[in-house]
Amino acid sequence: MSQSEYWIVRGDRHVATTYGRYPLVAVRGEGCYLFDANGNRYLDFLAGVAVNNLGHCHPRVVEAIKEQAERLLHCSNFYHIPQQIELAEMLCKRSFGDRVFFCNSGAEANEAAIKLARKHSKEKYGEHKHEVITALASFHGRTLGTISATGQEKMRSGFTPVVPGFHYVPFGDLVALRAAVTENSCAVLLEPVQGEGGVNIPPAGYLKQVRELCDELGLLLIFDEVQVGIGRTGTLFAYEQEDAEPDIMTLAKALAGGAPIGAMVAKEEIAASFTPGSHGSTFGGNPLMAAAAIATLKTISEEGVLENCNNMGTYLQQRLVELQERYSFVKDVRGRGLIWGMELSIEGGEIVKTALSKGLLINCTAGSVLRFVPPLIVTRVEIDMAISILDDILKDI
Repeated sequence: MSQSEYWIVRGDRHVATTYGRYPLVAVRGEGCYLFDANGNRYLDFLAGVAVNNLGHCHPRVVEAIKEQAERLLHCSNFYHIPQQIELAEMLCKRSFGDRVFFCNSGAEANEAAIKLARKHSKEKYGEHKHEVITALASFHGRTLGTISATGQEKMRSGFTPVVPGFHYVPFGDLVALRAAVTENSCAVLLEPVQGEGGVNIPPAGYLKQVRELCDELGLLLIFDEVQVGIGRTGTLFAYEQEDAEPDIMTLAKALAGGAPIGAMVAKEEIAASFTPGSHGSTFGGNPLMAAAAIATLKTISEEGVLENCNNMGTYLQQRLVELQERYSFVKDVRGRGLIWGMELSIEGGEIVKTALSKGLLINCTAGSVLRFVPPLIVTRVEIDMAISILDDILKDI
């Protein structure tokens, strides 16, 4: 029995079966590569699902965690935490926001955003203001509240009744959005780029029009940047490319370079509705995670990560388009920065499995969209390696 088989057998006995896992036992990571228990190396173009934006175990993030772990791992939010304060300052300085609520994941950040939108709107307009409009094919998390907000019926299967007060409209359809607004509506919640839904890019000007519609009708605009924030699209925040500033933004995934953290950023007037005792998180913004996030943001701003993301994003697009021109079953290539989707006219699951067997990690969303979210430090050489592997696979179809 190999080392990988040994761990898989043990895991099958006691770990909850909530994931359809591939036969890879990850034990080490470095840069754009992941290594398994048998010593095999994989080129990682999934990056922990857009988490490892700086690659695996970036030295600055690792050092920050080591140093902080020797001083203080956790402290109650009943007290002031310097690392949390510094991180909040950094996020507000670089964004539209004035205040930050910290938690542990994207789902928790979206829960906080929904709660804040409802509480603020009820205080400002009355108890009837509670409905949130989201997009079909969206994904906002796995809690009961966030699957209720998610515009995919399959996510709610088996968990009904879900939380009421959510309505779904086609992504990019302003007419449908306007028609969905009622006297009970309080907010619109959108991903600037839909990741799990198939790497869907909004029509040009759409998000700005949504901003204008929200202003006209007195609605809050929430951007879920859990997957596309922290540099993934080529700017620190995806909304920066849209001339559309939200009232609330959610972050997680890449914020701490691989360590678990979530954040909700909001404007002062809206954030004021969260008063002591109205919301909280035991581990949110603890010293260890905050230190990792500070190191991550500093590295992105000081080491040309965004520039590389844009340059390599353009190159990856070019190489994917070459495959589209070569293979008739490749319907579309779409993305921004270093989040790209290749839509196929066939199912993509087997391609993902074959890629893994050849040393390339990608995944498939929406059944037929291959998703590429490599670390933002990826090089042309590594992109060429990935395309070569993928080309070999597509030749056999």
